[in-house]
Amino acid sequence: MIQRIQTVFLLIASTLGILSLKTSFYAGHRLNDAIPKEVINMTASYNILLTTFTVATATVALLTIFLFKNRKLQMKIAITSLVLSFITLLLYYWQSKSFDANESSLTLTAIIPMAIPVMIILAIRGIYKDEKLIKSVDRLR
Repeated sequence: MIQRIQTVFLLIASTLGILSLKTSFYAGHRLNDAIPKEVINMTASYNILLTTFTVATATVALLTIFLFKNRKLQMKIAITSLVLSFITLLLYYWQSKSFDANESSLTLTAIIPMAIPVMIILAIRGIYKDEKLIKSVDRLR
């Protein structure tokens, strides 16, 4: 299980999902805020919907690791995780619209949620290569 590269990519994606709960994605001043001098860091725990999708993405990526015996199901679940991660990024974007554009910006740790879909895509590619290899071996028998 751990010797497969897609396992490593899915484990990294899950770890990054958990890390994004604590690291800032966007920082700045909110629009129509009573205290405009306060800088707010937007993390994945900033909004309940954002938290739900982030935890779901990390959990699905972690559970996908244990489906190594059924590669077709593993591929489908990994694609589901990829869709969840894109929805999470879309939610980040929508939440960043509530900040003042002149005094707010992406933080350096915004790379963490953006790296999750990349890791899942690499894992899907590894699962596909495994499936292709097994089909070619079955053809030779």
